[in-house]
Amino acid sequence: MIGGAILFGAELAFVDAQFYLVFVGFAAMLVGVLVALTGVEEWAQWALFAILAGASMLLFRARIYRKLRGHRAPEVRTGPSGDELTLPAALAPEESCQTEHAGSFWTVQNDSEMALSCGARVRVVRVEGLTLLVRPAA
Repeated sequence: MIGGAILFGAELAFVDAQFYLVFVGFAAMLVGVLVALTGVEEWAQWALFAILAGASMLLFRARIYRKLRGHRAPEVRTGPSGDELTLPAALAPEESCQTEHAGSFWTVQNDSEMALSCGARVRVVRVEGLTLLVRPAA
């Protein structure tokens, strides 16, 4: 029961495992209550746990997750697109320079129609190879 409560609480408070841990935790707590009330044998406890966890996930997880967390899928970000950085040098349109960002060295190219000053905050609009194409941060 304690393990079930930890899984249940971890999902709701710290981890977004898309509600899988909630149903595993719920099944563990329910089996713990049944064992306390009836004294079911160990093999039956494991079987009941597996059946409850699997069936509840298949039948209820998607509906409850959508109801509580909304319809949007979790955001998956890859690469530096959308990041903001400070320019180490002034850049005219289409001009580039070198900078360090997120522990790596990149070529930064001005992808806007206007000149960018040294120290300006810019947003990475896309990545082409090892080149970050940037525009002024809004």
